[in-house]
Amino acid sequence: MENLLSHITTPTDLRKLSENQLPQVATELREYIIDIVSQKEGHLGASLGVIELTVALHYVFDTPKDLLVWDVGHQAYGHKILTERRKIFHKYREIDGISGFPKRSESVYDTFGVGHSSTSISAALGMAIASKINGDTEKQHIAVIGDASIASGMAFEGLNHAGVTDANLLVILNDNAMGIDPSVGALKDYLTAVKEGKNPKDNNIIKSLNFDYSGPIDGHDLPKLLSELKRLQKVKGPKFLHIITTKGKGLSYAEENQLQFHAPGKFDKLTGKIIKSENENLAPKFQDVFGHTLVELATENKKIVGITPAMPSGSSLKYMMEAFPERAFDVGIAEQHAVTLAAGMATQGLTVFCNIYSTFLQRAYDQVIHDVAIQNLPVIFCLDRAGFVGEDGATHHGLFDLAYLNCIPNIMIYAPLNEIELRNILYTSSLGLNHPIAIRYPRGKGEIVAWKQPFSKIEIGKIKTLKKGTKIAVLSTGTIGNNVSKSIAIIENSEDFSHFHIGWVKPLDEEKLISIFKEHKIIITVEEGVINGGLGSIINTFAAKNNFKNKIINRGVADVFIEHGTVKQLLEQTKLDTLSLTELFTGINHE
Repeated sequence: MENLLSHITTPTDLRKLSENQLPQVATELREYIIDIVSQKEGHLGASLGVIELTVALHYVFDTPKDLLVWDVGHQAYGHKILTERRKIFHKYREIDGISGFPKRSESVYDTFGVGHSSTSISAALGMAIASKINGDTEKQHIAVIGDASIASGMAFEGLNHAGVTDANLLVILNDNAMGIDPSVGALKDYLTAVKEGKNPKDNNIIKSLNFDYSGPIDGHDLPKLLSELKRLQKVKGPKFLHIITTKGKGLSYAEENQLQFHAPGKFDKLTGKIIKSENENLAPKFQDVFGHTLVELATENKKIVGITPAMPSGSSLKYMMEAFPERAFDVGIAEQHAVTLAAGMATQGLTVFCNIYSTFLQRAYDQVIHDVAIQNLPVIFCLDRAGFVGEDGATHHGLFDLAYLNCIPNIMIYAPLNEIELRNILYTSSLGLNHPIAIRYPRGKGEIVAWKQPFSKIEIGKIKTLKKGTKIAVLSTGTIGNNVSKSIAIIENSEDFSHFHIGWVKPLDEEKLISIFKEHKIIITVEEGVINGGLGSIINTFAAKNNFKNKIINRGVADVFIEHGTVKQLLEQTKLDTLSLTELFTGINHE
C-alpha cells in the first residue's frame, strides 16, 4: 500500500485525498510520531490522542486562513507534521530545531504561541472578534482545549464572554479525563456524568452559557468527526463540540499507563520499556527530595498542608497525597486559586507548602502580592523548575522568579545550593516564619546521593562563605554555585578567588556584603536567571547605594527569551557552564 503521509506537505495536500483515505493517513501519522518520539523524547500521549481530530480539522477547515488554536500545545505534534514540518520534525525540541509547542514565528499555521494552559478560548475569541471588525465574516476560529485546561479560571472567563457575542467561534473540548495527572474537581465529575448519559440535556452547563452544544461524540471516529465539523462549519455564533478521546490512543502501553507516557523519555516502541541513560547518577531528583522531606515534616507536624495546581507527580507532592490525603490538595490547573487557598489556610494557623513551577507562579502574580504579601501571611512557596528546564523552551524556563519576587515587600527568597540545603530550608520554614517565603530549586537531579541527613536550621538572611580568597569575589545563588566551585577549583591562582553563596536573596546580608566589597577589588555575580531584576541587579544597586567603585561583572541570562535545547546546551549558550566560567575567571585574573 502506498504511503500517503509522505506526499502530504501542507493541509492542501491532505484535502486532495478522499475521505476513505483519511484513516490510513491517521494510522501513518500515529506511527510516524511513535517512531520519532521513542528515539527523541517529548510529549507522546497527548498527540496520539488527537490524531483523528487533527486530520479532520485540517481536512474540513481551510487552514491557515481558518485559525486553529491548540491549548497548551502538548498535543500539536500531528498538527506540525501536517503543516510543512514533517521533514524537519525529527529536530523538534532541539537547539536550533523546531519548538515542541505551537509558535507564531515558526509557522503561519501556528496561530497563537502556547505552552501554558487555558489560553485558547480567549485567544480564538479575540481573533473572531477581530475578523468581524475587519469585515471577514466567513473566517472560522477553532480552539481545542482539554478537560483539565477548561477547568481553569481563564477558560471560564473566555466562555463567559464568548457566550454573549455572535463570534464565529468553535470550542472543541478534548475530553480524556487527563491532564498530565488525572483531571480533578467538580467539573471533571460533571463531564464524567455527561459521558455516562446521567445528565439530562436541559441541565447542560455549556448550553447555559449560550453555546450551541453538540456531543459527546467519539473523537477517534473519523467519519463522525468529519460529519459534525462540516455541520458546525455552517452554524453561526459560538459553538461547542464535546469529543471523547483516549490519551495515548493506538499504543496499548501508552493507553494503559497514561501518566508515564505523557512524556516518557526514550522508550522501546515495541515493548514500551523506558530506556534509561547508562550514565544516570544515583542522586534523587530535587522534586523527590522535596516530596519525601515534606512527608517527614508532615508526620511530625499535624498543621502542615501541601497544595499543587495539577502537578502532583511532577512536583512529587504525590508522596504527601498518598501519606496524608486529607492534608494534601491537587486543585487542578488553577494557580490563582492555589495561592489564595494557601493564604486562606495560613490565616487559620496552618503551615502551608504551596508547590508551583516557577513559570506557572507567574500566572498568579496578583494573588502573591495582594492575598499573601500585603497581608504578610507565611505561605511557603516551593518554586520547582527554577532556572533552565531544557527542551520545553521559553514558556517553561524558570528564569524570572528572582526578578518578579524580589520587588515585592514582605517576601523572603531562598535558593539552596544543593539537595541538603533544600531539605534544611524546608525544615526551617516548617518551624514557623514571620513572612512568606519563596524557595527556588531546579528540575531534575543534583549530585548528592546521601541527601537524607539530620535536619539543621538555616540562619535567616546570612551569606555563606564557600571559599576565602584575596582579590576577586564570586557571588552565586542557587545550584549554579556548584559550577562556580568547580571552575574556581581548576584555575591557576585560585587563591585569589573568594566564593560566597547568596542563598538568601532576600533579606540581603548587607553587613557581609559591605565587608566583601571592602576586601575584594572585583565582584562577579553568577545566577541561573535573568540579570535584570535578579541577583546581578540587586548587587549593582547595593554597590551604587553604598558608593562602592569596585569593578562588577554580571553573568546570567541577558534581556532575551531563551529558546529550547538541553540544559547543558543552554548553560553553554549563556556561558554558565563550568568551562565558560573557568574562562571568565581566568581572563579576569590575568587582567
